[in-house]
Amino acid sequence: MTESAKDLARSCQDILARAAGPDMSASQAASELALLADVIAQLDRAYHQDDAPIVTDAVYDALRRRNSELEQAHPRERRDDSPDTRVGAAPSGAFRRHRHLTPMLSLDNVFSREEFEGFISRAARFLGLDDAQATQLDFVAEPKIDGLSISLTYENRHFVRGTTRGDGTEGEDVTANLRTLRNMPQQLHGPAPDLIEIRGEVFLAKSDFLTLNAAQVAAGQKPFANPRNAAAGSLRQLDAEITRQRPLSLFAYAVGYCSAPVADTHDLYLRQLGEWGFAVSPLCTRVANEAEAEAFMERIARERSALDYDIDGVVYKINERALQERLGFAGRAPRWAVAWKFAAEQAITRLTKIDIQVGRTGALTPVAILEPVNVGGVIVTRASLHNEDEIVRKDVQEGDLVRIQRAGDVIPQVLDVVLPRDHSPHPFVFPHVCPVCHAHAERPEGEVVWRCSGGLTCPAQLVERLIHFVSRDAFDIEGLGDRTIAEFHADGLLGTPADIFHLPTHEEAIAVRPGWGTLSARNLMNAIAARRTISLSRFIYALGIRRIGINTARLLARHYGSYDNWHQQMLRATTVGSDERLELGSITGIGTAIADELVAFFIEAHNRQTLEDLTHVLEAITDEEMLAAGELSGKVIVFTGTLTTMSRPEARAIAERMGARVSDSVSRKTDIVVLGEKAGSKARKAAELNLHTVDEAGWRSLAGLPQLS
Repeated sequence: MTESAKDLARSCQDILARAAGPDMSASQAASELALLADVIAQLDRAYHQDDAPIVTDAVYDALRRRNSELEQAHPRERRDDSPDTRVGAAPSGAFRRHRHLTPMLSLDNVFSREEFEGFISRAARFLGLDDAQATQLDFVAEPKIDGLSISLTYENRHFVRGTTRGDGTEGEDVTANLRTLRNMPQQLHGPAPDLIEIRGEVFLAKSDFLTLNAAQVAAGQKPFANPRNAAAGSLRQLDAEITRQRPLSLFAYAVGYCSAPVADTHDLYLRQLGEWGFAVSPLCTRVANEAEAEAFMERIARERSALDYDIDGVVYKINERALQERLGFAGRAPRWAVAWKFAAEQAITRLTKIDIQVGRTGALTPVAILEPVNVGGVIVTRASLHNEDEIVRKDVQEGDLVRIQRAGDVIPQVLDVVLPRDHSPHPFVFPHVCPVCHAHAERPEGEVVWRCSGGLTCPAQLVERLIHFVSRDAFDIEGLGDRTIAEFHADGLLGTPADIFHLPTHEEAIAVRPGWGTLSARNLMNAIAARRTISLSRFIYALGIRRIGINTARLLARHYGSYDNWHQQMLRATTVGSDERLELGSITGIGTAIADELVAFFIEAHNRQTLEDLTHVLEAITDEEMLAAGELSGKVIVFTGTLTTMSRPEARAIAERMGARVSDSVSRKTDIVVLGEKAGSKARKAAELNLHTVDEAGWRSLAGLPQLS
């Protein structure tokens, strides 16, 4: 594992060490949500694109669960780049990319009956069901296989293409490798739609995994860490013959795009998959309510160790396909399905030292260095202590025995200190200077995080910001990895983002550096040249503005349309009370905290200079792609009053799927105001501004929905 990967793994331990409490302040939650968004994005790239997972799947699930818990406790601090809005990572360049006909998204997680009931309640509210109707929802329970998700495309019943999940929109084309699977039909048996995507999970049975690892050792090769990694590595071979030698299996479980209806319920669809020739988990079961779901969960937990494949929970899907269509998706996950994960495990180990790490935004994060401990098969060596207040609250000291917990199979977090102590007490004193540049550290009023005041003069912050600038979701410059950035900075080649685009003047010097050569230096220069034209969303994200993740950057790019417009509007927004500042704050998804960070960025002179320098070296900053074309694409819509044929969240979701931007306030930039029953002040303002208004029937017509009596 590379040093950067080890650092990222330690960051995961850092985050999961602290349990989310109801007493956490909004600023604490905002700070941690920002860190979670960044860390999970890096894990997505390592897992889905590089086929080099840095943490176990359960650790990853735990990070997402922590993010969800914080968002539920502090909904106003939810970020637009929330991990709940993302799936996977961009496909690797080693395979040809292919776009899924229907997005291949992920699942939200629950860990108890109460959380499962919460999932049902949310779905019922979205559908506008009362309590009695909610109890009539039935589900299909499916063991959650720990493998590699795959999408299989069949045209005229013949298998034509297979792709990995990728980033949910595009995956890697692994068709040749999938053709080697023994239990995957090359042709569907019996009648089938002309075009259909079938989703499934490729996995390696435990018995086959042991046989494969024995062969690896006998051949003098490194054994695989676990069946999931072995399956992923086997399927993503560039040589399909290697895949053919690996005993991979497939369970089919879902449909993506389908040119014609197949079944009205999910259980009937699973039956149809079996008739077409697919293997379907024999444990899939229809359950009628929460009690049956919990009973099934308990049964599977007892039988889990006897299964010949790894599972980490049970997936529950609302059975009726019509309700699935209505519920749709929220961010990265469907509203009609959830993964119920297994419970936590604990262990005790010694905390040997407390280190301080410096992040891209200058945050000083305390990290507990632990004596390695095996917690349910995962070696835990580090855990975050989050901040000074957390250390004081738990009274954590160097030399303490601490209790470590893993939830959802692997959640490393420090629960508490095991008392009495077997050493002399010596409370930890949080440093008030940066351990890297020794600048004064500050803790703003109302916040819990100490930050280095060195800014870009702090090598840790500067290098981290440059690494972020070239990261996968930003400029994505192949050849500029973490170590290369650090080395180029140390040698004076890189000091600002614009310096990256001056590297071609140093090509000859780079070519003779250790580990480089003429070809690798030329490839780097070509990669840099290819990024002189960049989309606006990537550009905004690359700047590393606090709280601005990739989804927020996309939101800003769609709203402002071009770099010049965004730049001018942000400069004007620095004036308190300006129309531009009010407009920024009224964008749905841009809260006060995000608006303040944008304004603060543009107030700083060195940031404005960075932007000016970049405009001189970039050929163009292109407009962001618009969403799906259609009558509502690009329109700003406001809903007001009570809707009778659907809930407000359902109407919003439909509008956004059709490319519209939904706003909470009426202005001259509003295109359509949908007037429900008892529409009030927003209706009056729409009339004053002479805006286009429609009633609920008119809204359904615009959205292409059938009229209901």
